[in-house]
Amino acid sequence: MKVYLGGEAEVRIHENEVEKIRRQKRYRILELDEILRKSRTKTEAKIISIARRNGVPTPLILDVDGDKIVMERIKGEPVKMVMNTEVSREIGRMVAKLHRKGIIHGDITPMNLILSDNRIFFIDFGLSFIEDRVEPKGVDLHVYFESLKASFDNWRELREAFIEGYREYGGTEDVLIRLQQIEERGRYIERVEQTG
Repeated sequence: MKVYLGGEAEVRIHENEVEKIRRQKRYRILELDEILRKSRTKTEAKIISIARRNGVPTPLILDVDGDKIVMERIKGEPVKMVMNTEVSREIGRMVAKLHRKGIIHGDITPMNLILSDNRIFFIDFGLSFIEDRVEPKGVDLHVYFESLKASFDNWRELREAFIEGYREYGGTEDVLIRLQQIEERGRYIERVEQTG
């Protein structure tokens, strides 16, 4: 068994399953913390199941108990290790499916995607939520594109491939326009900080 400690959860990887246990936040009142951890765990499991039912490959949820989710282990390669334009295009298609159902993943990065049996599986829905407004969808794309910039020299090609896939599966132009506005806000802040 391998154990990974993240900011939100402890992840235990077994041979065929993964346990994700939300970590206690010591700065919160104990009773409130317990309620929040259970609620967020239940929400995460529900969103994973909704995504799966709507054609987005995700781990199968095996059990939810309090602040713990048990799910199938997806064996494969992190997308970061096998990224190319076709993979990024397929990610765009899958994100469009998520967004059509109002699912905001919240942390789309090449390390939260696994290529297994020629399918891209979305994992780690710990920051996910249901929202149909344009702004969170634009932010979802922005997170992905920033992760591409940080990891790949050909990030512009990967970005364009993603956008093609996103449009192909019903990703809307208003989200792409909002993405541009979000990027402009970021560039403005950088310019102010550099001149400030």
